[in-house]
Amino acid sequence: MRCSICENRCAVPPGGVGRCRMYTNEGGAIVERFPDRYIAVMPIAIETMPICHYHPRGTFLQASGIGCTFSCGGCISETIALHAEAVSGALRHIPPGALVKRALKEGCRGIAFCLNDPTAMHQTFLRVARAAHDAGLLVGCATNGYYTEESLRDLAPVVDFANIGLKGASDARYRACGAISAEPAFRTVKTLHEAGVHVEVSCIHSRGCDDEIRAAAARVAEISPDIPFLVMRFIPFGDEPPEREPTIAESERICDDLRRTLRYVYLFNSPGTGYLDTACPSCGKTVVRREFFGPMGARTIAIPPDARCSCGCSLPVTGRVAETPYAEPGMMGGYRFTRALEMVHAVLVCLGVESDADLARIWAGVIRDDYIRDLHGKIQSIDGYLDLVRELGERAGRTGAAERLAGYIGDRVTAVSSAVEGCRRPRVYYSMGTPLFALNADRFEMDLVEAAGGDPVNRGIARAGKPGVNITPEEFAAFNPEYIFVSGFLSAPASDYIAACRRMGLSADAVERGRVYTMPPGWDFGNPRWVLGLCAIARTLHPERAAFDLAAEQDRFYRTFYGTDAAAIMGNRSFYRP
Repeated sequence: MRCSICENRCAVPPGGVGRCRMYTNEGGAIVERFPDRYIAVMPIAIETMPICHYHPRGTFLQASGIGCTFSCGGCISETIALHAEAVSGALRHIPPGALVKRALKEGCRGIAFCLNDPTAMHQTFLRVARAAHDAGLLVGCATNGYYTEESLRDLAPVVDFANIGLKGASDARYRACGAISAEPAFRTVKTLHEAGVHVEVSCIHSRGCDDEIRAAAARVAEISPDIPFLVMRFIPFGDEPPEREPTIAESERICDDLRRTLRYVYLFNSPGTGYLDTACPSCGKTVVRREFFGPMGARTIAIPPDARCSCGCSLPVTGRVAETPYAEPGMMGGYRFTRALEMVHAVLVCLGVESDADLARIWAGVIRDDYIRDLHGKIQSIDGYLDLVRELGERAGRTGAAERLAGYIGDRVTAVSSAVEGCRRPRVYYSMGTPLFALNADRFEMDLVEAAGGDPVNRGIARAGKPGVNITPEEFAAFNPEYIFVSGFLSAPASDYIAACRRMGLSADAVERGRVYTMPPGWDFGNPRWVLGLCAIARTLHPERAAFDLAAEQDRFYRTFYGTDAAAIMGNRSFYRP
């Protein structure tokens, strides 16, 4: 029989599965294989989901299962969406009533399904939605919106808010994700909006696909120009080539185009951008200020309690504005959870874990033991990271390989420390994406700078975000860094960075002397390759003392831990890829 939940409408034989592998044909009925089972449940601020105009700063209980009805290249949720069965052993059974009790106990306004797609757990979502409404809670989801008309009729009466992720506007873009056409997703946007559901739309912007996002925005504007449109700058994860990643400046220019037809366009995955803020449609004044809060997320840092501009114009915001956002601990909340799993994967690759079965077993244990909750503390220092390597070696049954990796890293750290001992420590500013987004004072990168013989001025920033905070031009000027390093995760070319400094009137010794350096992906965070970044930083700060041959260092590392020549590898933003 055919499954009628998503528009792929798979033919599912008795006891078999469709392409998402999350449903089976049991006695002539399509049923979930993992009903009421979750890979992660935790409180989040709603902007982490992300949703911008609904109960701003509100706390919601994130509920994440496994599986997806699409197979998109570069998926940030690859671990739990595309490798769902590999982590199914870590699922926890939580009946709807228990999930509702958890949300009430945590002081949440509602429950938000995200990370995997709710089309892959439709029956569970409906049960939870009804139970949540009975308890006075709100219910929403982040979804690809690929519902059939039948399942959409079930969904519309029970969902309060939704972020519908568009892949573009053409059938070709949807076929690239394993779907049939674009039409069902736009039908979902229109149907839910007309049903009174709070709808926001997100859409990927990748290089070479400007026409796709323009066309998608035009179709959304025809439904309503007030629907918030969240531009997701494409980050090449998985097997996606780095050439598909636009710069932050390129994505900001696209936002300018889209704002000609849509009133509320926001740019994500772009630390420090001003395009997360909300301007008053009447007078143009900035009314709401937000900052980057991890992949696909934001944090509202300033908003009037009534969401009203001083000119009297009310923003189209639904619900009450909370006084302060929920403080999500460590790597918990939103898509940071998937990055934590990938950091674990990155170490396991270097320990020689290759089989899907071994990876699944270790992942399942890491999730089941709540290891992710403590992971953040383990990756904030060099010594902590070495402990992480050894702990994962024990979990993988590869203690010898772990000691080999830890010993290699320890040897290079000692070599760098010896080379820079007694040197004057120049002032170093560590940024991500754009000049006014500073990494947190306690981040791992600060440890790298200190070990490489620098003085990280970020240590003077008292407030913190994830992974950092916006700073003012005055703070930047007071730091007056002699060197600037731009994170290798969400990055920007040094030329764009310096141009942004000129445009914003930012001056510092590093800018005037051209001492701005963009780190290669994985060379400063999330991957054992940070040892290469340590050598690179030391050589930059102290070329006369730390004259490391970086090409030789990289080749040695790759041959030792990846078994390949570094020149043969195409690097992207995934932590686990060589």
